[in-house]
Amino acid sequence: MISRSVTLDDVAKLAGVSYQTVSRVLNHSDQVSAATREKVRAAMAQLNYVPNRVAQQLAGKASRSIGLATTDLMLQAPAQIASAIQHRAAALGYQLVIAMADKPGFSAAQAAVNELLAQRVDGLLLNLPLPNEEAQALAQISGQRPCLFMDVASDAAVSHCQFSASQGARQGVEHLHALGHRRIALITGPLDAVSAMQRFQAWQQVLAEYGLQPHAVYQGDWSAQSGYQAVTSLLPDNLPTALLVANDQMALGAMRALHQHGIAIPGQVSVVGYDDTAESAWYQPPLTTIRQDIRLLGEQSVDRLVAAIQRQTQQATAPLATELVIRETTTSVQPAADIQQIARQLTTLAQQLRQLKPQP
Repeated sequence: MISRSVTLDDVAKLAGVSYQTVSRVLNHSDQVSAATREKVRAAMAQLNYVPNRVAQQLAGKASRSIGLATTDLMLQAPAQIASAIQHRAAALGYQLVIAMADKPGFSAAQAAVNELLAQRVDGLLLNLPLPNEEAQALAQISGQRPCLFMDVASDAAVSHCQFSASQGARQGVEHLHALGHRRIALITGPLDAVSAMQRFQAWQQVLAEYGLQPHAVYQGDWSAQSGYQAVTSLLPDNLPTALLVANDQMALGAMRALHQHGIAIPGQVSVVGYDDTAESAWYQPPLTTIRQDIRLLGEQSVDRLVAAIQRQTQQATAPLATELVIRETTTSVQPAADIQQIARQLTTLAQQLRQLKPQP
């Protein structure tokens, strides 16, 4: 036999308050004192009361939910961004509903957005790589629901919250250049992704400022496997002194390939990643990388979206700042041995030894 569901009346009776007071607590009204709010929440916990979100939505009430349309959560950075968003949303009393685009392209992005709209979320976060016109189209599809984009061009005419690609790329190039590296290879993300293209273009621009061209360019797909394949394609005759890699996961694959071929990191090849995902400090050796503060991104994106949902005015913020985190995968260029000079030195030494040898 199925037991009767706990109702608002049951919670009100146990807490010793009115039905309306319980409703105000559920809707986060400021008209309830802290002591009463705590008493109601204790009664809900004791009765294992679960709010009926569907009924609230049918009644035309705000669902207090946020939708996140995201890329593949098998990748480290998107998964950690989703986790940061979840924590911040929960702290503000919002549920997070996630829809994952199963492939690149506008149709998959639209399907993810439609899935979230069908669940009547109050606002949308889109961590999907979108050209400007596609971002604008999705904003129109969302109607009156606020949208915040997390992977669009900096000049996109939509609300967005993201890190400065130009700053992060500059930090990586300048770090390697200061260490004396001139043969710098690039491992990009898929260049149909906005963030990958922005990092690639910024790398090229900063290298050009130093009078340099990329030693080699390999396009990966954000996975460790593609980083491994990139380095394998450079071996053995086209090895650079340094690698700039568009995310930490591809850097992991690149480092594995270098290890397997007996190439010392950083003694022979320096490696700089991008993102500073939680695992990068535990690579062997620990990865030098461009840090994007994922916790801060989660907080900022949710705060800005909630402000839009609540129709609060909020000043547009500048792109979030990146930070160079120097660990153990970068060092100054080791001078190549001059074989001819060594041969000359050995010849001179042999002659000196012969002169010192006692004559019979």
